[in-house]
Amino acid sequence: MIKRLILIVCLLLPGLIPAEACTSAIIGAEANPYGRPILWKHRDTSTIDNKVEYVSSRPDEHSYVALFNANDKKLQEAWMGMNDVGFAIMNTASYNLKDDKVSSKQMDKEGFLMTKALKRCATVDDFEELLKTLPRPMGVEANFGVIDAYGNGAYFETNNHSFTRFDLSDAPDHILVRTNYSKSGRPNEGFGFVREANACHILSPYAEKGEITPELLTETVSRSFWHDMKQRDYATGEDRWVIDQDFIPRFKSTATIAIEGCKPIAKDATPSKEMVEKEYIMWTGLGYPPCSEIVAVRCSPDGVDPSLRGTLPNGHSPLGDKVKARRAEVFPITKGNGEKYIDMTKLFNSEGTGFVQVLVPENLETYAKERAVRDK
Repeated sequence: MIKRLILIVCLLLPGLIPAEACTSAIIGAEANPYGRPILWKHRDTSTIDNKVEYVSSRPDEHSYVALFNANDKKLQEAWMGMNDVGFAIMNTASYNLKDDKVSSKQMDKEGFLMTKALKRCATVDDFEELLKTLPRPMGVEANFGVIDAYGNGAYFETNNHSFTRFDLSDAPDHILVRTNYSKSGRPNEGFGFVREANACHILSPYAEKGEITPELLTETVSRSFWHDMKQRDYATGEDRWVIDQDFIPRFKSTATIAIEGCKPIAKDATPSKEMVEKEYIMWTGLGYPPCSEIVAVRCSPDGVDPSLRGTLPNGHSPLGDKVKARRAEVFPITKGNGEKYIDMTKLFNSEGTGFVQVLVPENLETYAKERAVRDK
């Protein structure tokens, strides 16, 4: 009997671990030294291969650029993106909002919903109206984060039948952070409590000075091994083998993306495609973030670098495959629970040849170069 119980528990455990688990933030223009809001998502998913594609507009729809799974041939499910009028969206899965018996077959529609939003919405309020009009059940359990060209930002904690809106303007420090539970959901359920604390710990001193930038998010937060529960930074320790638990970057992390919008326009102004193409930048790091290179993406037909596009077999992107090979060096143990052990010497070492040590300076040069082009 005991053996049977142990077997049942072992079979159930994988289902208790969320397949989709992300860390995200919305940063107000007041907290950014360039006066621009930021939408950031550190994506965690079992679907490791990602790509970025531009989708041209159809009648009465907006064109947009977005992150897709590599195997999404028809580009039906966007997992983060921005459109030609400055509306941007992303999500994190939530695990304490669902309050019905809708079957799993009818769930996981978040990517379809975000694609619809990118085609239709221009403002944060437009997205709220979209949620109100969608057929029920919506097939989602998620925190949707959105910004627009007017400087507005909000999270919509959404389940099959309802949602709760949290506006950026109500956040005293001009920052909202979400992981894999919802503030409006059932208390003490969900995931990502430590990752949320990690992000807040890193961002707090910068928020006080209004110095949160996209590069802080992609180069520091997404590559940090600070563990708030243990009050320890494992990137600076002497341990070679570190257990991959409750860090922001995880074995299943597949991208870090910060969409930096425009300086908020007047309420009676209308954002143009030309303005969005020039002002908006989707700073994109595909693959395991500590090993990723940052590429600037713009919302235009030629705004996506070929290294990010799904041009390889099975829709793989060249940069995605390149970074996946680097991740294999960071997680070199393939037997047993090998994927749980990080070889920290591949990321940080005394010779200064770790992936983080080499790539961050190169990425900061990319930021400086692309920002100079934008701001001139």
